[in-house]
Amino acid sequence: MVANEIAATRANAVSAAEHFAIEQFLFLEAELLDGRNIAEWIELMADDLRYVMPIRRNVGPRERKVEWTSPDELAYFDESKENLKLRLRKLQSGAAWAEEPPSHTRHLITNVRASAAGQGEYLVRSNFLAYRSRSERQTDHLIGERHDRLRCVETDAGFQIVSRRILLDQTTFLANNLSFFL
Repeated sequence: MVANEIAATRANAVSAAEHFAIEQFLFLEAELLDGRNIAEWIELMADDLRYVMPIRRNVGPRERKVEWTSPDELAYFDESKENLKLRLRKLQSGAAWAEEPPSHTRHLITNVRASAAGQGEYLVRSNFLAYRSRSERQTDHLIGERHDRLRCVETDAGFQIVSRRILLDQTTFLANNLSFFL
């Protein structure tokens, strides 16, 4: 399967300039999240956004097809742009007790791989490490991979996120809550 993905990526390779622009977009996104500029971050999302983080199961080698929950099963996130706006309003209202006081986050984005998907869109995979510190003693580390579809747009950012699938490496979620974005 990985060999097929590598071959497909090579067949739809992006230029060095396109790859650089995509990386800079992902780094801007991380900076907005870490700076708590959630309203600006949401503007990086397309109106037809699908933002999903399925749950990972511990399975044996023969069951890898069911390692992740399917679209009709539970997920940590399964959001639209409108859902993200509702979450932002709750954060701004002071009623989001899980973020009082606010978390301090750092998103590290690495191993960015991109391929052209046609019609001004790109398929982008990246690895992430998200660190969160809350209150005095709570720290969380979330590590995984993101599968994004980006669309070229006429904005300063240059792209919008059409879809994001977040795949955590952890099978057991140890954080107290998931009140921040990946």
